[in-house]
Amino acid sequence: MRKDIHPENYRLVAFKDMSNDDVFITKSTANTKETLEVDGVEYPLVKLEISRSSHPFYTGKSKLIDTAGRIDKFKNKYAKFKK
Repeated sequence: MRKDIHPENYRLVAFKDMSNDDVFITKSTANTKETLEVDGVEYPLVKLEISRSSHPFYTGKSKLIDTAGRIDKFKNKYAKFKK
């Protein structure tokens, strides 16, 4: 194995799914300024929009998230092209 090609800053990091507040801890080199306390231990925190606990492929549930009315904006924009 070649030397000095792998990062040296592996550490335990807490990843938090913001859609369902699920937290899991794994090793990572991700940079972050926020921290989270889990079971009395403080970990660097990385926030995720979606993870294995909320993704429709893994949960088997389909969920439509319409942020800022994107579907309505699309329909209004292209309604003038209807015949």
